[in-house]
Amino acid sequence: MVTVEEVKTARQRRQFLNFPLKLYKGNPYFVPPLYGDEKKIFRADYLYHDTCEDSFFLAYRDGKVVGRISGILQKASNEKRNEKRVRFTRFDSIDDEEVASALFAAVEDWGRKKGMDTICGPLGYSDQEREGLLIEGFDELSTFEEQYNYDYYQRLIENCGYAKEIDWLERKIYPPEQLDEKFKQLSEFMLRRYKLHVPEMKNTKEFIAHYKDQIFELLDTTYADLYGTVPFTEGVKKLLIDNFKLIIDIKYTAVIVDENDRVVCFGLMMPSLAKAVQKSGGKLTPACLIRLLKAIKRPKILDLALVGVLPEYLNRGISSAFMSALQEMLLQGDIEYCETNLNMEDNYQIQNQWKHFRNVIHKRRRAFVKQL
Repeated sequence: MVTVEEVKTARQRRQFLNFPLKLYKGNPYFVPPLYGDEKKIFRADYLYHDTCEDSFFLAYRDGKVVGRISGILQKASNEKRNEKRVRFTRFDSIDDEEVASALFAAVEDWGRKKGMDTICGPLGYSDQEREGLLIEGFDELSTFEEQYNYDYYQRLIENCGYAKEIDWLERKIYPPEQLDEKFKQLSEFMLRRYKLHVPEMKNTKEFIAHYKDQIFELLDTTYADLYGTVPFTEGVKKLLIDNFKLIIDIKYTAVIVDENDRVVCFGLMMPSLAKAVQKSGGKLTPACLIRLLKAIKRPKILDLALVGVLPEYLNRGISSAFMSALQEMLLQGDIEYCETNLNMEDNYQIQNQWKHFRNVIHKRRRAFVKQL
């Protein structure tokens, strides 16, 4: 018999955090989040609690944890879209329909009690969290930014009455054999025509101090209409800067500004941290820190983290500058490939730009929806 309990005690919180680590132990494709960051979701002062409510549930059989799930009421998203939605996230389960059904029934009931009429996911507190269920690419290493799951998850979710809402595609982008002068020429022409330029920065610290506010404004504008996105709060901005200021390298950053030093285009790639955190279960042990430093200093794989362009420049050929910069980044050091992370399948503007590179679609993720 399966029983579901809401997470209330310190022991249950540990069980919630540790269950996926046990479920995926030895799996070569699973990459855990940082354990310390995950622990913060249970804190009263967690940065997302100013715009969200949440709940956490564990499924037990014979006293043993066999599954988990979390529900999120993202108030900012609901207000933005005039919706009554609850999100599910952090769903992990053994391959058992009774377990999955009990977990989803618990989070759905929580959503109804909150007055919601729809449930969707997997979606986190914001689009800066892991989102989407992996439905293709189970033999590919997950990126640090996204979640891995077993192939049976899709069946369990669909058997609970959920249907596809949107899909994301992920690609590997390989370095070109040599720089394509066409992109460089188009980039230089576009920059001259619109009085744009690439600013010179001495180091990452100077770059962040000078452009961080503009970049967040640009990203809010760029992502405003994308699925599941919410504006950056001050807390989220600080979190992202604190988490990534030691990882960001200006040689993997593309910024274009106008004659008034206003950012009109931004792209950021980061060294892949996936393999560095795998062995430690996401805990920052001394050995993990050494692996992280090596990954940051001599990356083999890059993760495309953020890309944004002001709407008024979308049809002005600015993508040629980004393509040119991306080519140069991929040709630095011993880069094997870049992972795009999530691109919506119907975002044809970004999907079409990858045709200029050697690439392969190696993963697909899905968000599901169900009426309550």
